[in-house]
Amino acid sequence: MTSTLTRPDWAGGPVRDGAVPRRRTRILALPEVRWAAIALVLFLAALPLYLVGAPTWLWAPLFAAVYVTGGWEPGWSGLQALKDKTLDVDLLMVVAAAGAAAIGQVLDGALLIVIFATSGALEAIATARTADSVRGLLNLAPATATRLNEDDTEESVATGQLQVGDTILVRPGERIGADGRVLEGASDVDQATITGEPLPVAKGEQDEVFAGTLNGTGSLRVAVERDPSESVIARIVTMVEEASETKAPTQLFIEKVEQRYSLGMVTATVALFVVPLLFGADVQSTLLRAMTFMIVASPCAVVLATMPPLLSAMANAGRHGVLVKSAVTMEGLGQVDAVALDKTGTLTEGTPRLTTVLPLNASKLSEQELLRLAAAAEHPSEHPLARAVVEAARARDLTIPVALDFDSAPGTGVTASVDGARVAVGSPARLLDGEDNPAAELTVGLEEDGHTAVLVTLDGTPVGVLGVADRLRNEAASSTAALCELTGTSPVLLTGDNARAAERLAAEVGITDVRAGLLPQEKVSAVKELERAGRKVLVVGDGVNDAPALAAAHTGIAMGRAGSDLALETADAVVVRDELATIHTVVRLSRRARRLVVQNLVIAGVFITGLVVWDLAGTLPLPIGVAGHEGSTIVVALNGLRLLADGAWRRARTEGGR
Repeated sequence: MTSTLTRPDWAGGPVRDGAVPRRRTRILALPEVRWAAIALVLFLAALPLYLVGAPTWLWAPLFAAVYVTGGWEPGWSGLQALKDKTLDVDLLMVVAAAGAAAIGQVLDGALLIVIFATSGALEAIATARTADSVRGLLNLAPATATRLNEDDTEESVATGQLQVGDTILVRPGERIGADGRVLEGASDVDQATITGEPLPVAKGEQDEVFAGTLNGTGSLRVAVERDPSESVIARIVTMVEEASETKAPTQLFIEKVEQRYSLGMVTATVALFVVPLLFGADVQSTLLRAMTFMIVASPCAVVLATMPPLLSAMANAGRHGVLVKSAVTMEGLGQVDAVALDKTGTLTEGTPRLTTVLPLNASKLSEQELLRLAAAAEHPSEHPLARAVVEAARARDLTIPVALDFDSAPGTGVTASVDGARVAVGSPARLLDGEDNPAAELTVGLEEDGHTAVLVTLDGTPVGVLGVADRLRNEAASSTAALCELTGTSPVLLTGDNARAAERLAAEVGITDVRAGLLPQEKVSAVKELERAGRKVLVVGDGVNDAPALAAAHTGIAMGRAGSDLALETADAVVVRDELATIHTVVRLSRRARRLVVQNLVIAGVFITGLVVWDLAGTLPLPIGVAGHEGSTIVVALNGLRLLADGAWRRARTEGGR
């Protein structure tokens, strides 16, 4: 049962109606989900009546309705496939269910129908959610932009009408309408959606800006350098779709297996019925043997041999804060042998925090007083650095005085009157004007350690430097070491942040392969490079800029607490509680599930082979055939359910080795 992500008509270009809000597909609006739900309800209603021996007229119509509601769609799909001269497992399952009903095994057939309908519903939900999240990404770009004409008059136009060479005006607080380069103005631009950088970036003349990024407090004139359909945001959408399509070869392989199994089973069943009749065998006994073969050769045991371990592992992971979206993902997690980690929001908390307070002359101005003055000046500002300073002052229970005459200069900082003195807080490069003094030395030291340095001046005289950094997660180093032990290679750090900050953090957690300053397409290239080397790559990230890499990887995991919608939907799994340590645990749990799958397949194969040989070589009584078939199903199901226990998670968390 396969489905594909339909490319929406708006995904091919930038033209769209900005007034249309992002909409999520309602789950019950999907026909596959509705029919599967109805089939399940009918099955649960009929089951107790059947088991207690109620009259046939009570439960038979309910089971018949299960066959119709859950089986008509895969049955119709299988019939449609016959037009293309293919025979898939959709039709095989329906035929097996019908065969079971034909010889009185109505319950077996209904259970097959319910399992198959449910898997189709889950696949439809995953496809719809992916389409929703790609649509949400395009909504990051504004619907309109202010274009400046030759006479400097302003004109509001749809972003899809912008052309290379146009000049647009971006006012404070607006999203930039196209990829381009700044002609005039200065501002701080929040481009976390593109690069993942936790702090806004100062932009001035000749600096590059991207569509969908958020302008700060300054006004910018931007020359459009890319057609909107070629913007970074649009290319992210394309890459997500292309990466999803690259998984098709695996699906094609599965379909080939289905085709061969289906043809073999149907051919054997027909032969088992027709050949004896040619030699004068009794029709009724021959039909009974053929239908018995259909039952004992049914893949029920094989299906349950595979699913219970994986579903149990999924349920266990879910209880511990890891949402694994499908059994295919749970199985794939156990195959990874290389890990690529994002920095901001993955190894770090994603929120800038004040780490250092360095007064130039502690005898004249203490740390507390320096922080109090800086917090007062920053208090009216909405800049992330300002919030970090204010929060640090509050955490130390400092009284923040009221600031007067507040002023903010994009790319420079803020100034305000505090307790009768003029306090400035901002960029050392702008405030120092090339002066050679102790403040410059402190600034260089902080920046070499990967911090963002903030200078504080009092009436024009530097009085101290503050250091702000994105704080490393407590479990980052231990989790990185565990992933290294698990895969046999050190993880790779892929980040859009600057190289200095990335290398400092990598050194703290023990990562040696650092790739910094990457745009989304460059992260995808890094992942593909690893895959060309024969690795099955696990990518862990949280931002929109990570989504293409998450989709391109063998398996993608998103950090859930602050993760973007697109990352959460594109990823194969989500760490809901933001606990980095759960990643290596769920990989180990997946490997245990895969080992149980192999055990169960052996058990199921032995039972099915034995029963089929008995039916072909002798006379297999139907009750024994059903008992053997159902017995193997129960054995493999119970074996797979072992992973539901909390002990399985604890062992996966603490065990070492690969």
